[in-house]
Amino acid sequence: MDATETDRLSACYPILDKLSADARLRVLRSARWMRVPAGAMLFDDRQACEGFPFIVEGSVRVSKCAPNGRELPLYRVAPGETCIISSSCLLGHEDYNARGVTETDTLLMLLPKTVFDDMMNERPFRDFIFHLFAERIADLMQLIEEVAFRKLDQRLAALLLGKGRTLHVTHQQLADELGSVREIVSRLLKSFADQGLVRLSREQVEILDPAGLRKLAAEGSTKA
Repeated sequence: MDATETDRLSACYPILDKLSADARLRVLRSARWMRVPAGAMLFDDRQACEGFPFIVEGSVRVSKCAPNGRELPLYRVAPGETCIISSSCLLGHEDYNARGVTETDTLLMLLPKTVFDDMMNERPFRDFIFHLFAERIADLMQLIEEVAFRKLDQRLAALLLGKGRTLHVTHQQLADELGSVREIVSRLLKSFADQGLVRLSREQVEILDPAGLRKLAAEGSTKA
């Protein structure tokens, strides 16, 4: 580990500077730095958790996978954030129950399990883990609410908004984001296009009527 990496780590995770001098030194000495290319699987279902990741650059997409190949995205881990699946597995001494895949080239520091266990005795570190644990739980509760109570057309409309005028994305990618299947998403997109809300082309969705999409996201007038 060089000084630049240490500085970037501290910038992303200021909590490390609040640890005692001995604890911080142990973290830095035991750190395992990893550069991982986009699309690499960091962990998978039923795999043992070897440590706690600190993301310094890039992002990791965490999802729950069904035996039939369908995925339900749970959350993303960006620099400065934590992975609730990793922390829960470490705290509960359980294997992973989800999959983590890098979305972009990613730089991370992996804190070994034994050191993570010891750091939980440091109050600043423990408070940091549980605070972000609570935030992730709130995010997951919102996801459960959307899946259970919002129709797919509403969720698709909301997903399209806020990403710019033109989205360079495949129907399969949108389906993966929604935990659905490509055929249903393609049918909904065609319905959106017929209503003049979007224009479709190969691996591209152009937003024509943002106000209409916002209304649809709120009301869900199209039948899925």
